[in-house]
Amino acid sequence: MKNIALCIKNLTKIYNNKNYALRDISLNVISGDFFALLGPNGAGKTTTIGIISSLIKKTFGKIKIFDIDIDKNFSKAKYKLGIVSQEYNLNQFEKVENILFTQAGYYGLSKIFSKIRIYKLLNDLGLFKQREMIVRNLSGGMKRRLMIARSLVHNPNLLILDEPTAGLDIELRRIIWNYMYNINKNEKKTIILTTHYLEEAERLCRNVAIINKGVIIKNTSMHSLLTQLDVNTFLLEIKKPLKKFPVINGVKLKIKDSYKILLSIKKGININEIFNIFYKKKIEILSIRNKSKRLEEMFLNLIDNDK
Repeated sequence: MKNIALCIKNLTKIYNNKNYALRDISLNVISGDFFALLGPNGAGKTTTIGIISSLIKKTFGKIKIFDIDIDKNFSKAKYKLGIVSQEYNLNQFEKVENILFTQAGYYGLSKIFSKIRIYKLLNDLGLFKQREMIVRNLSGGMKRRLMIARSLVHNPNLLILDEPTAGLDIELRRIIWNYMYNINKNEKKTIILTTHYLEEAERLCRNVAIINKGVIIKNTSMHSLLTQLDVNTFLLEIKKPLKKFPVINGVKLKIKDSYKILLSIKKGININEIFNIFYKKKIEILSIRNKSKRLEEMFLNLIDNDK
């Protein structure tokens, strides 16, 4: 089990009113993986993370972090674990670097190691110039990056990110994406991501589990999940407006505006065959790009089928 970063077995959470937040879920995350845990609001993602971090008491089940049972030795397991929560939970009246030095103190890190580690994190996450600022004066994006830095101070092997880019603009999301990709690739950190930005999961994650109503309804590779889609959609830009669409079996055409067409193709149809038909009809295509949010389509289909 040493190559398993996180092992969840038969995890169940029942609240006093007999509502099941989690129903007997089991999950293995391989060491070094970039793993997506997806699901709608209330599906059980945050409850699972709360139990892993010991903030929520489970009803029954087992959790191991790098083969360390958190019920038997959480103090040892926590050194392997870093968590970035959904909500900002920073001392608003403390300086940025003091937040990180305090965190290092919780883990008994030496002052010399702490300073080297903290300054590297601040530099890597673009916060070095803000190290003496009071937290309440930071932007939302800076606070989010500070929370990531805090979770990494003790250099954990497993990092869990609960909606790390919620509410951030696309540029800040890109910065965080790139940073996470790099520490996964270069430092071999295992990362578990929950997100409602499904393009994040598709771009970053190799494996995925989808949870709904406290039950895991899909657990597979991202590639395998996406290949199950029956339809792919492209956005075409054409040179001249169309007066009439050609009729093509298995293909749906929809006007987006005078010079743009949405082209939906059923699985198994060769797109080059469609371009040949366009060529024969003297329809000149200037550009093409994949428009379909493939993971979002699959996610919605799975949730709908689970109702």
